[in-house]
Amino acid sequence: MQKKTGFLPKLFVNAAAYGLCLLWLIPIVWMAVVTFKPESVDTTKIRNWFVPPFTMENIEAVLHHPQADVFRWILNSTIIATITTVCVLLICTLAAFAFSQIRFAGKTAVFLLVMIGMMIPREATLIPLYTQFQSIGLLNTRFSLIVPAIATPFAVIILKNFFDGLPSALFEAAKIDGCGWLRICFGIAAPLSKSALSSLAILIFMQSWNDFLWPFISITEPDLVTIPVGLPVFRSQYLTGMGLTMAAGALLAFPIIIVFIIFQKYIVKGVASAGIKG
Repeated sequence: MQKKTGFLPKLFVNAAAYGLCLLWLIPIVWMAVVTFKPESVDTTKIRNWFVPPFTMENIEAVLHHPQADVFRWILNSTIIATITTVCVLLICTLAAFAFSQIRFAGKTAVFLLVMIGMMIPREATLIPLYTQFQSIGLLNTRFSLIVPAIATPFAVIILKNFFDGLPSALFEAAKIDGCGWLRICFGIAAPLSKSALSSLAILIFMQSWNDFLWPFISITEPDLVTIPVGLPVFRSQYLTGMGLTMAAGALLAFPIIIVFIIFQKYIVKGVASAGIKG
């Protein structure tokens, strides 16, 4: 017989959840308020947040500032994040399927190395990456922004958990019918793991979009600057008012917030399913 949850514990859990949501939303709401308020309005007082006047001047000033090529920065970030996401999904799907279903010598040791890769701080790899790309002459290229992000151990581990949970009879039947490993991977395993692939695609896209440190180090060509690099540098040099500063931050955060709101159910579903199958 299923035990019923008491009213007070449930109320406490709900109150805690709503409290945490409120703490997360307050900075976003404040950023939006300051973005659409004139500089003359005191936004430190909550009573001024939701009453006129409102203005688009801050956003227009950032978008049309002669030192800010915002549209090019957004285009660069979109191209790099999209290509990175596709490459990560393709390569990590192949790697995860191999670890899950194919027997080869040293598989356990190699998978252990993949897991160890999650323990290495990214900052520790910056100098080796920089010297390597400098030696082969690929700094200041989109290639240098995409390739380091393709090595994503957590994507391999999540997908392997999914593939481990799929019925082995499907793969055996496919091999009897004459299917090769590639066809089994992309014709059977990948379609059955859409929730994992969808959540990974969103997480990888968000991670690539928000990446600052490596693009800041490796890119000096203005035409290749991404929005996480361009806006903070531009803001520190040319923006002084709070409204303009928040408008610049909103332009960086708004697209990824919209992506997260639209696709959050796929993230939750994918991560939850990975935990169940793992």
